[in-house]
Amino acid sequence: MASDESPPPPSVLGKAMAILESFTVDRTALTFSDLQAATGLPKATLHRHLSDLQAVGLIDRRDDRYRLSMLVFELGMRASVGRNLIEVATPFLEDLYERTHETVHLGVGDGDEVVYVLKMSGHQQAAAPSRLGGRMPLHATAIGKALLAHAPREQQDALLSGPLERRAPRTVVSPGLLREQLDECARSGVAFEYEESAVGVVCVAAPVLDATGAVIAAVSVAGPVTRFHPATHAAAVRSAALGIGATYGRRSARRR
Repeated sequence: MASDESPPPPSVLGKAMAILESFTVDRTALTFSDLQAATGLPKATLHRHLSDLQAVGLIDRRDDRYRLSMLVFELGMRASVGRNLIEVATPFLEDLYERTHETVHLGVGDGDEVVYVLKMSGHQQAAAPSRLGGRMPLHATAIGKALLAHAPREQQDALLSGPLERRAPRTVVSPGLLREQLDECARSGVAFEYEESAVGVVCVAAPVLDATGAVIAAVSVAGPVTRFHPATHAAAVRSAALGIGATYGRRSARRR
């Protein structure tokens, strides 16, 4: 029997999360008015929760603008995959950067998106849309395709059955074509992107697999279409991904 009662009000934790989630990669410093517009909370309620979040060190306030504190970053780094994976991957990505002098990424999957957890680039980096801590759709990036190609079949089917967002003129939005690319990546161990996340950017990526063959992350190198040839660096990217996976597996086994 349907109820005519209105849903219960958000919990205290829910209101705090609404405030924290108002901050994005592009909006790192927000005014009180910005936060009120983003959360819809009454002024008094918002003031109270902002004071609480400042008191526990999750938010900083400078020049009448609020920012996420370093404690939020530290908590994120304590996530199960985060810190250990980054420690293992860093020397491999440094070596990959020295080989290519292009933009190097490490990303992990989160739903239908890739989250960039490590990025290295020089002064002449490509104008890639990736940002540390940022997200992109799996299907629109080489690193995302590498993750998706080794994801459970049901996850692939779910993504392919829905609309595919076009992030650039050449984004692959045909489920059939994307399926072919994922199958090829599963066979070859590398995925490619040709101006699919942003005009002028091309990329090659490889999955990082654990001892069971499950994907835990992916590595990529991106560069401008005018000078970077992804296929030339496929072997180096695949080698870095294999090295990260093997080292991560050994460390994980020692910690058991």
